[in-house]
Amino acid sequence: MQQPLHNLAFESASIMAQGQIHQPVLVREVLTFLAPERGGIFVDCTVGAGGHAGAILAASDQVQVIGVDRDKTALAVARERLGHYGQRFRAIHGHFKELSRILEALGVTTVDGILADLGVSSLQLEDPRRGFSFQREGPLDMRMDQGQELTAADLVNTLPEAELADILYRYGEERAARRIARAIVKARQKRPIETTTELAEIVRRVVGRRGRIHPATRTFQALRIAVNEELQDLETLVTVAIDWLKPGGRLVIISFHSLEDRLVKQAFRRHAGRCQCFPPWPSPAEARCPRCGAEHRVDILTPKPVRPSQAEVATNPRARSARLRACQKRTPTVREND
Repeated sequence: MQQPLHNLAFESASIMAQGQIHQPVLVREVLTFLAPERGGIFVDCTVGAGGHAGAILAASDQVQVIGVDRDKTALAVARERLGHYGQRFRAIHGHFKELSRILEALGVTTVDGILADLGVSSLQLEDPRRGFSFQREGPLDMRMDQGQELTAADLVNTLPEAELADILYRYGEERAARRIARAIVKARQKRPIETTTELAEIVRRVVGRRGRIHPATRTFQALRIAVNEELQDLETLVTVAIDWLKPGGRLVIISFHSLEDRLVKQAFRRHAGRCQCFPPWPSPAEARCPRCGAEHRVDILTPKPVRPSQAEVATNPRARSARLRACQKRTPTVREND
């Protein structure tokens, strides 16, 4: 039995636990593009506390959701909150770069839709022990998968100044990257930098206040991306996700900063057959460019990124920077001679 899309917002609210569970963004838009009311198997590659997954499951009793996350704490919350769906929801610990291995192990051959909500969740930000927030004192950690060894403290206290500056500039687009890196190296010569507030104060002294945006925002973003290798596997995710979609299946990706969104946009364009080369490869759209790999495998559903409404931002400030892009897998063209 299907529920109208306008009645599904309740599901994301129903999985909000006492106080600090991640509130999913762009839920209505995710449902519109994934169209789970048609039933089928859907994969939430970053299931977190289960907000989007719950809304997808509520769309139809013919829907199954495979929820993947590398954060065991968040995965446990999702498993508990969505347990009433029984076998229709499966929670798997892993990284989205392992999507093929995970689906093969489950005996899945194709899926109807895939979602990835990138970045850090409120569940992680609100826990000072995780070290993601510069507003709460905690260990300088920032690992999404707490089983991995590398932490933000390792980078801050061991990287050469030039490499540290490069990370801050490349992943945080921080214009004061060199000055911040120099200040960090100077501070760690006296003693290791161990807490989030210590690092935030070092950055504040260098950069000063920037209106409403905390001066350490870009530095923390850059370190988090580096620790978790968030951008390295994003392009692979798009390619692998399209491989697993059945014809007509849809891929939806939500990003929260320009670096992620740019990578998603470029990957979508390439898989839509839009050659990235100059000059462009002079072949039909069905052919694969041997240089950039452009091939017409999907149709882009969002010519421009979908942004949250003012009403959503008012109730969930985290949604402010969210950008959603979606594409649909094409039915393979059958040629007369085949």
